[in-house]
Amino acid sequence: MLRTTLLALALGTTALPAFADEINIYSHRQPELIQPLIDAFTAETGITVNVAFVDKGMAERLVAEGDRSPADLVLTVDIARLMQVVEAGVTQPVQSDVLEANIPETLRDPGDQWFGLTTRARIVYASIDRVQPGEITTYEDLADPKWAGRICTRSGLNDYNIALLSAVIAHHGEEAAKTWVEGLKANLARKPDGGDRDQVQAIAAGECDIAIGNTYYIGQMLADPEQKAAAEAVRIDFPVFEGDGVHLNISGIAMTKSAPNHDAALKFMEWLSGDAAQQVYAETNNEYPVKPGVARSALVAGWGEFTPDSIGLTEIASHRAAALRIMEEVNFDG
Repeated sequence: MLRTTLLALALGTTALPAFADEINIYSHRQPELIQPLIDAFTAETGITVNVAFVDKGMAERLVAEGDRSPADLVLTVDIARLMQVVEAGVTQPVQSDVLEANIPETLRDPGDQWFGLTTRARIVYASIDRVQPGEITTYEDLADPKWAGRICTRSGLNDYNIALLSAVIAHHGEEAAKTWVEGLKANLARKPDGGDRDQVQAIAAGECDIAIGNTYYIGQMLADPEQKAAAEAVRIDFPVFEGDGVHLNISGIAMTKSAPNHDAALKFMEWLSGDAAQQVYAETNNEYPVKPGVARSALVAGWGEFTPDSIGLTEIASHRAAALRIMEEVNFDG
C-alpha cells in the first residue's frame, strides 16, 4: 500500500521515519497545498513522501542537524526564505537538464541552489461596490492620503509584505521606501491583523475598501462555500511599480546538503517542474505555473494579463534585512 506520511511539526525534535523508497521534505508550505502533488507523485512512482511542516527556523534546524539531517528537500514560499536556507550553507547545487528546460532562467538560482515552482502576484483586493476600476494603478498610490482609513493588510512583518517592501526599496531606495510605508500605515483602517483571506472578509464587512493580498487566496475562498460570498464582493486589481510591472514572488525548492535520498529527491524536483505537477498547481492552488506552455486555470486566466516587475528576485531578496528594519522603525503593526 502506498504511504504518504504528513507530519505537522512545529519543533525540530521529532525525526522523520525512514523507508526504502522515500523522500523527506521540510516544508514551509501549508500541508493542504502540497498534498495533491504528493499523492499524484507517489501514485506514479511508488516513492513515499514524508513531509515535516516547519513554520519557523528552517535554516537554523538544518544547521543544527548538519550531516545527520534526514531532510532531502526544502519547500518554501518567498524568495527570501529560499535565500536564507541557501546562505546558511545547508543546500547543494543541482544540475538537471529537465529543470533547466522546464523553469525559466529568471526563476532559478544562477548557481543551481534553488528553483522556483510557482509564482503568485501580490496585488490589491478592491471592493466592487466602493472602488471603481482604475482607481488604483500603482503600489506607490497605496500611500496617497486619498486612501486614508480605507486600507487593510496583514502584519507588516509577514514574509509577503516584507518582500513587497523589499521590492519598493529595490525601485526607490530605503529613504523613499520608509516614506512609502509610513504613508501606507497612515492609510490603514485598522491595525494589521489576520491573513490575506481575513482582509477580504474585512472588505466584505465594510471595514475597509482595499487590501493587499496574494492572488491565489481568492481562488481558495471562491471554492469554500463559507467564504465565497466575501470573495465575490471584491475584485482583483493588478497595481504596478511606476514605470515597471507587478510584484511577483515564488514558491520554490532546494536540495539539502545532506540529502540521504538524492536520486529520489531529484526525481521529485524534476516531476514538480513537469506538465502534470504544474497543472495541479494551476488548477488546485490557482497559482501561476512556471513552466512555459502550461495553462493557467480558467479562474486565474479570467483575472487578466499583466506585466511582471523586471527587477530580479535575488535582488529583491537582498533588501529583506532593510525592509524588516524599516517595518520595525515605523512600528507598522503598532
